[in-house]
Amino acid sequence: MRIDIITVLPELLESPFEASILKRAIEKGLVEVHFHNLRDYSSNKYKQIDDYQFGGGAGMVMMIEPIDKCISQLKAEREYDEIIYMTPDGSTLNQNRANELSLKGNLMILCGHYKGVDQRVRDHFITKEISVGDFVLSGGELAAAVLCDSIIRLIPGVLNNETSALTDSFQDNLLAPPIYTRPSEYKGWKVPEILLSGNTPKIEAWRESEALKRTQERRPDLLNQ
Repeated sequence: MRIDIITVLPELLESPFEASILKRAIEKGLVEVHFHNLRDYSSNKYKQIDDYQFGGGAGMVMMIEPIDKCISQLKAEREYDEIIYMTPDGSTLNQNRANELSLKGNLMILCGHYKGVDQRVRDHFITKEISVGDFVLSGGELAAAVLCDSIIRLIPGVLNNETSALTDSFQDNLLAPPIYTRPSEYKGWKVPEILLSGNTPKIEAWRESEALKRTQERRPDLLNQ
């Protein structure tokens, strides 16, 4: 998989990809992640990429020309399965969308800033708009990092145990059950006996029951899906 991220602040994005699972995925050659500084595509000597909005109002808007230049150059080099815009009014990111995107080959992600991008960018270039929640960030970089993490960890070979991702919360619309590790007793707090029994079928049945119980208590809306 290859992911190209268009951003005003590439330095804000570099850190998440230099550690842990994301770094390991890149080093294994399972994914390529490239950052593209939008200011490099500005035709203004001041590297301007934003301007006042037509009709007045507070806040600046990212201009269409530098975005067009960047996207067009990237598209001339390869085909993209999706061109994604990170925006608060996009479709909310969930596990199903992460699963779907993890199967793609080439993704492009545009990070918004200021009041957002010229609407013509969304009308003519963007194929998918994604939000990480009903709140506003200073820019799309952190949201893009969240999206990339949710996708990359699902690529075969990234996790040491590939079955781990299959038991995560939201797979099959259930929250994950409680989990425990050593010691089996701490300050009088004991691990459920069933987990120490070695009886795999009963353990799996317990986990499924606990996952359903936790989902009913915390996210009953998931059961309606």
